[in-house]
Amino acid sequence: MGTLVVTGGSRGIGAAVSLAAASAGWDVVVNYVRDEAAAQDVVRRILDAGGRATAVRADVSDPADVERLFAQADAWLGPVTGLVNNAGISGGAARVDEVAPQAVADVLATNVAGPFLCCGAAVRRMSTRHGGSGGAIVNISSRAAVLGSPGEWVHYAASKAAVDTLTVGLAQEVATEGVRVNAIAVGLVDTEFHDSSGEADRPARIRPTVPMKRSGTPEEVAAAAVWLLSDAASYTTGTVLAVSGGR
Repeated sequence: MGTLVVTGGSRGIGAAVSLAAASAGWDVVVNYVRDEAAAQDVVRRILDAGGRATAVRADVSDPADVERLFAQADAWLGPVTGLVNNAGISGGAARVDEVAPQAVADVLATNVAGPFLCCGAAVRRMSTRHGGSGGAIVNISSRAAVLGSPGEWVHYAASKAAVDTLTVGLAQEVATEGVRVNAIAVGLVDTEFHDSSGEADRPARIRPTVPMKRSGTPEEVAAAAVWLLSDAASYTTGTVLAVSGGR
């Protein structure tokens, strides 16, 4: 399969993607920014199952950190041929007229600049234009990009709309260079994301609005990501795939 970089790979959806991809044969670089213990636990689980993995600390909003992340991935596990842009923050719940300017800046840095920087580093390694052998990129987006998340986090929703646009535009740029680019628009999924955003009650509050009347699991999102990374999705690029229970 090759080497896969999973940003924000230590918890939640990122951890599920890391584990599922390793089971599918990928060598996995588990990126984290703060929780080294959680990242190392994911790595240990992959190693115990007979896979290859390593953890690398890097802030995806920092260009130097991103270059170091990909350079270490190349050096430790081999040429990067897969990327899952999962790292993201909500910026906290607030109306547009109440959200702190710094929260907006932080969300855009992590959720928009981060995927742009990581996609650039990946394309420079994967694209046949740069001497690469091809590869696949999956951006973790959100249904918030379409729904807008009024009264909660329009700033977060706007950042994910940018991720959708990045996905479609980049996919067309590199379509003849052996690189496929897709996104997953994640719906309501039970992870620590809601707790860390100060919205611990959100899953219970939103669940009745989901047509399937339940939350999704990180593993369900991971299954979609592994498919998009695989040769089974060889004619799929520029797609934003909703994994959202119909919402």
